[in-house]
Amino acid sequence: MKALLFIVLTTFAFGVTAQQQQKLTDEQVLKLYEGLRVADVSDGLDMVGLRDAGLLDQSIEPLWKDIDDLKHIIRGIAVTARYVPTNKVIKNPMPRDEFKKWEGDWYGKISTEAYVQHIKPGSIVVLDVQGDGDTGSVGSNNSLFWVSKGAIGIVSNGGIRDTDEVIKQRIPVYLDHSRRGRGIRPGRNELESVQKPVTIGGVLINPGDVIVADGDGVVVVPREHASQVAEYAHEILKGDKAGRKALYEKLGIPLDKTVE
Repeated sequence: MKALLFIVLTTFAFGVTAQQQQKLTDEQVLKLYEGLRVADVSDGLDMVGLRDAGLLDQSIEPLWKDIDDLKHIIRGIAVTARYVPTNKVIKNPMPRDEFKKWEGDWYGKISTEAYVQHIKPGSIVVLDVQGDGDTGSVGSNNSLFWVSKGAIGIVSNGGIRDTDEVIKQRIPVYLDHSRRGRGIRPGRNELESVQKPVTIGGVLINPGDVIVADGDGVVVVPREHASQVAEYAHEILKGDKAGRKALYEKLGIPLDKTVE
């Protein structure tokens, strides 16, 4: 990691353009953000002139926290999708066999998960489901499938169900807790876009942007500023660790991973 940081940050010092920064691979960007906290990244955004621009509203919170091993913390690359409420007329009720066929057709043609093809190791699935009602676009099954494809977490403005199982499966999810969805997608929403800009918690998120999420919430870094923000953020983190480690030792507190 140090070698990669040296190469990228030294290059930046000699004048890396936004276009050159965007050419960094996802793997390189993920390396740059290893260990960083939301607070560090927020400070880094301040330093490049993006004050508060990447901080999602505080209503977007972790579904669960792991204070011992910090497994709820995620740092990854955005894969985006948007679901919108449907205005299609639905026959109701339907005989069982007709309902099953209608449900399958809706999942397969109208409210699909076409974004799955873009998921790879280090992806964070970002779903804008604003306004689609009490709809569970994410559940214990499909979220686990996304993890099998390489996703490391989910950020959404709502639409999560099966939350007990999702927590038990230890899938990091950040959402607006007031908008958990319970109904199935058929008859409720449609997939509007994949890998297009979305808005979550009042923040614009583009596919490929960097996302860091922890107990403080979620912050997004536009891809073109990724390396410069990481440089500043690591400076902040290094100073914080050194200062807190000294206080740990002075107070006789056993060292933990947050200061080592």
